[in-house]
Amino acid sequence: MQTRSNLISTGRSVKRTGGLHTLYISPLKALAVDIARNLETPIAEMGLPIKVETRTGDTPVSRRQRQRRYPPDVLLTTPEQLALLLSSDDAPFLFSSLKRIVLDELHALVTSKRGDLLSLGLARLWRLAPEMRAIGLSATVAEPESLARFLMPQRDGKDVSADIVVAGGAAAPIVEMLDTKERLPWAGHTARHALGEMYDLIRRNKTTLIFVNTRSQAEMLFQEFWRMNDDGLAIALHHGSLDVAQRRKVEDAMAAGKLRGVVCTSSLDLGIDWGDIDLVINVGAPKGASRLMQRIGRANHRLDEPSRAVLIPANRFEVLECRVAIDAIAENAQDTPPLRTGALDVLAQHVLGCACGEPFFSDDLYAEVLTSAPYSLLTRTDFDDVVDFVATGGYALKTYERFARIKQDKQGRWRVANPKVRQSYRLNVGTIVEETMLKVRLVRSRSGGSGSTGALGRGGRMLGEIEEAFIEGLVIGDTFVFGGEVVRYEALAEDVVYVSRANDKDAKVPSYMGGKFPLSTYLAERVRKLLDDRRAWNALPDQVRDWLSLQRDFSRVPAVRELLIETFPRGNKHYLVCYPFEGRLAHQTLGMLLTRRMERARVRPLGFVANEYALAVWGLGDMSFMIRHGKLDLNALFDPDMLGDDLEAWLAESALMKRTFRTCAIISGLIARRFTGEEKSRRQVLFSTDLIYDVLRKHQADHVLLRAARADAATGLLDLKRLGDMLSRIHGRISHRELEHVSPLAVPVMLEIGRESVYGEAGDELLAEAADELVKEAMG
Repeated sequence: MQTRSNLISTGRSVKRTGGLHTLYISPLKALAVDIARNLETPIAEMGLPIKVETRTGDTPVSRRQRQRRYPPDVLLTTPEQLALLLSSDDAPFLFSSLKRIVLDELHALVTSKRGDLLSLGLARLWRLAPEMRAIGLSATVAEPESLARFLMPQRDGKDVSADIVVAGGAAAPIVEMLDTKERLPWAGHTARHALGEMYDLIRRNKTTLIFVNTRSQAEMLFQEFWRMNDDGLAIALHHGSLDVAQRRKVEDAMAAGKLRGVVCTSSLDLGIDWGDIDLVINVGAPKGASRLMQRIGRANHRLDEPSRAVLIPANRFEVLECRVAIDAIAENAQDTPPLRTGALDVLAQHVLGCACGEPFFSDDLYAEVLTSAPYSLLTRTDFDDVVDFVATGGYALKTYERFARIKQDKQGRWRVANPKVRQSYRLNVGTIVEETMLKVRLVRSRSGGSGSTGALGRGGRMLGEIEEAFIEGLVIGDTFVFGGEVVRYEALAEDVVYVSRANDKDAKVPSYMGGKFPLSTYLAERVRKLLDDRRAWNALPDQVRDWLSLQRDFSRVPAVRELLIETFPRGNKHYLVCYPFEGRLAHQTLGMLLTRRMERARVRPLGFVANEYALAVWGLGDMSFMIRHGKLDLNALFDPDMLGDDLEAWLAESALMKRTFRTCAIISGLIARRFTGEEKSRRQVLFSTDLIYDVLRKHQADHVLLRAARADAATGLLDLKRLGDMLSRIHGRISHRELEHVSPLAVPVMLEIGRESVYGEAGDELLAEAADELVKEAMG
C-alpha cells in the first residue's frame, strides 16, 4: 500500500513523498482543465515533482480508477466527482493525507443545490482529514461573511467563519453600452438589429468573447456571423451541449490565440484565464451585476489592465437594465444571493452516498452534517425523516421493497441494501436535473431531398447533445442549427439523433430548457429608481428617452415604490397591464393568482403573459368600467393575502408542483434516471414520479419530498419571497390609468401575447410586423 505523506518544502524545492495533498473544486469542467493547464507549465519549467490531474465527467474510466489507487498530488475536480469519491469504501485511504481544498468561484457553487452537496462533502472531509484547511476564491460576492461560514466546520449551533482576505489594486473595467445606429426594437431578444455593429467590433479587436444568455441564441448568432464573415475571421462556438472534443478544441485554439471571436453561454462565465481577450460583448440584458462582472472579467485577465466590455441591449427595456448594470459595476456593487438553507432531497442523496462508502450510525452522521453551514440548523426530526425516507421510501411507500435502499445491521449501523443500490447511486449522483438529452451524430444524407428513403450511414462524427423535447417536435427532413452547422434530421435510433449537412436558410434553432437567468432583485430596484429619476434619462440613448417621454405624456412612468396599472380596450377584449419589475418568475406566479381572483370578481379573464418587467391580463369584462364604478377594487385584487388560500388552491391543481417534485425525486435517488446500459425515457420518469406524487399527497402530505418540493417552488419557480416583498411594497400605492389604447410601456409585454416559438428571420419579421402595428397604436 502507498504510504501516507505530504509535499515537503526543502527550502529551494518541493519533495514529493506521495498522497493527495490538494483538492481543487470548480463549478465548470472547462475551468478545471484551464487551471490544470496553467499549473502544469510552471511545474514543468521548475522541474518540481508534483503531479497534477483533472477528474470530471469527461475523464476516462481507466484514469478515474487509477486516480483512486495512485492519487496525484493535486486533483482538480467538480462537486459531483467529489461526491463519487467520498462514496467509495477507499475514501479514508484517498483523503486522509489531504491538507488543502480550494473552492474556486465559490459564489457560483454555494447558491444552488450543488453547493448543498459540496457542503456535505466538506463535512465528510473534515472528519476524514482533520488537518485540512479550506480556501474559497470569489471575485463577485455580495456578502463575504456568509461564504466565510461555508469554509469552516460549524460547532454547537454557533457561527464559525474563515478569515476574509480582500485583494485590491485591480484596474477598473471599461464598460460601455452600444448606442445603435439602427432602429432599436421595442421587444424581442435576438439583437439581430446590431449584427453588423457586433461584427465590426469583432473585426476591430484581436480576440472577442460574445456572451449570450441561451444556447439557442448562441447557435443563431454564430450562424449569422458566418453568413456575413467576408473577412474570413476565425469565429467559434462554445456551449455546454457541444461534444467535449469540440469544446476542448475551441478552448485550446482560444488559449493559443488562434481565434478572433467565440460565441458562448455561461459555459465560459467563470475564471477561464485567457489574457489575450481584449473585448467582451454581452448580448442582451445581463440580469445581474455580479454575473456581468464575471463575464467582463474574461477580458484582459490581468490585474493591472482594465477589462473592456460592450453591452448590446436587444430591446428598449433592456437598455434600462444595461444602464443600471453599468452604474452598479462602476460602484463595484454585487448582487449574488445569500447562503441558502440546505435542501432535504440533497441530504437524502448524501445519506445514501455515505452508506455506499461505509456503514454509519445515525448519531454520528447527524453530528457530521451539522458542521456543514447550510445544514447547521437542521433539526433531528428532519434528519431522521430523511434517513427513514432513504431506508423505506417513507410511510406511504413502505410496502414497496424497491424504495428500501439502506438497512441496519446488528450493530445498528446503516448500510446499502444491495450492490444494485450502490451502482444506481454512482450512475445518478449530482443535483443538476436537465431535460433528457439525445446524442447528435453527423452522417451522410440517405436522400438528395428531404425524404427518408435509403439506408442510414453508420458511424459519423459526434456533434454533441440536444434535448429530447425539441426533437419530438420535428419530422424527418426538418432542418435545424446545431454545433454551428445547419443539419437535416434523418432518423432517431434509441438515444441517437442522426443528422446530415444541409443548406437551409430557414433552419429551426434548438430551444434549450437551460440557460435562462432571472432578473436580480438588486438590478430590478435600480431600474425602478432610474425610471423615477427624470434627470437620469439624459444618460439614455435618444430612442429610449423618446419612448419614456411618450409614456409620460400619454399615461404615467411608475414611481419607485408604486405599482402602475393601466387598463384599455383592444379588439373585442379588455386588458390590464401592470409593471412590478420583479422578474418573469414572480410575474408568472402573480398572473396565476390574479386570474383566479379576477374569475371570482366576474372579470372573465382569458389569459395572461409576463416578461421580466411587466404582466398583462386580458379578458371579456370591461376592467376600466368595473374599476371606475367600484366593482373591481385594485387594492383588494393585489392584497398580499393572495399568497394564502389562493396560492394553496392553485398549487393543489397545478402541474408545476409535479414538475418540482419530479426534480426532487430524481435528486434524492427515489427515481433513478440511469441504469447500466440504459437511461429511463422522459415518459417513464414522468409516469413514475407523477404516480408517486399523487400517492404521497393523498396518504402522506408531510412526506420529506413534498416538503422539499414546496421549498423549491417557493424559492425557485414561484419566487414567492420576491412576490411577497413586492405586494407589501405597493400596498396602498397603486396608481391606475384608464386609457383608450395601449401605452408605449405596454407594447413589449403585449407582443408576448399569442407569440409562437418561431425562430430565425421569419420569427423576427413576424415580431416586427406586430410591433409596428402596436407602436402606431401606442403613438396615437
